[in-house]
Amino acid sequence: MMTKMESEQRIIRLQTELRAKGIDGALIIFPIDVYYFTGTRQNATLWVPADGNPLLLVRKSYTRAVRESLIEDTRPFPSSKEFPTLFSEDVKKVGLTFDIIPVQQYNYYAKMLPGREFVDISGINRELRSVKSAWELERLRESGSRLCEVFTQVPTFLKVGMREIDLAAEFECRLRKAGSEGYIRMRAFNQELFQGLAVSGVAAAEPGFFDGAVTGRGLSNASPYGASTETITEGTPIILDFAGIFRGYLVDMTRIFVIGSLSGELEHAFATSLRIQQYLVENLKPGTICEELFARSLEMAEAAGLGRNYMGAPGENAKFVGHGVGLELDEFPVLAQGFKVPLQAGQTIAIEPKFVIPGQGVIGIENTFAVTNRGGEKLTSMADDIVFL
Repeated sequence: MMTKMESEQRIIRLQTELRAKGIDGALIIFPIDVYYFTGTRQNATLWVPADGNPLLLVRKSYTRAVRESLIEDTRPFPSSKEFPTLFSEDVKKVGLTFDIIPVQQYNYYAKMLPGREFVDISGINRELRSVKSAWELERLRESGSRLCEVFTQVPTFLKVGMREIDLAAEFECRLRKAGSEGYIRMRAFNQELFQGLAVSGVAAAEPGFFDGAVTGRGLSNASPYGASTETITEGTPIILDFAGIFRGYLVDMTRIFVIGSLSGELEHAFATSLRIQQYLVENLKPGTICEELFARSLEMAEAAGLGRNYMGAPGENAKFVGHGVGLELDEFPVLAQGFKVPLQAGQTIAIEPKFVIPGQGVIGIENTFAVTNRGGEKLTSMADDIVFL
């Protein structure tokens, strides 16, 4: 899947950052980070020295890792006595991704490497991963195309009277048959979701824990996200928000379906979401400040009389309008309040201006784009129009 050149270039970029910050090497232990640098997601730890060749230490499956790994020196994970001998006395400062590793894992490595200073390289890692190579962009274009194919099938099975959970199951079945891997990986603590959501009407407007505009009612208090057993009715917006994950790479997409017609307020909100999306896409260029894009989108929502409904139920609004995607759903960059960094060419972002109208439902749009010098390149290239049935 991944090429050796891809792996080598990623390792070189990481080493360059480590040297610039005076870090002697990085221990990469989170599985999807290991995959990003090595081409295998087996249970392993990757040691990347600031200078020299990387070393992949595999717990399970070593046999499969040897077959998949693009790291020349791939070997079984050593005993706790042997592990420290792999590191020279010159290694004094070691990088770890504090954003994701459990305290138990930190303590484990600190015990095996006494006397070393452990520093956070979460920002380095996430910045590196945010800029996609030409090879990665092709994977994302493929994911977008295949997800769009499933969305085009919705009118063949969406019927009035079906439950939200039945609609979700029909979509998920087709998505899996299309080859979607299903793992929606996220770094954020306490966030989880199952493939996506299919929600409608009042149930769609239910607030919840998920850090996004739409949560849905879910099936229980233990699973308060996504489709419920509520029945789909005429004249309400039906929102399908799903991720397609193919060969590891994820795109995120939302479309609105309606059986019958919509109220004027909902039509106005949808038109506003399209205007916001258009503005953001035109400005998805290197150098544009992420926070400023969010602020402008909020101004546009307020000018349309919909500020209190923007990106969530009134009083529970999310403070972002776009999030990076790639191997995970919540990558950098984020078009959010407080994210004061410039966009870079090759970053990929899901843009999702949405409105929650209590008593009526949720409406909006979401597409995944790549940042280019000409603005956003749309990777989910299905028409944005509401599909009326």
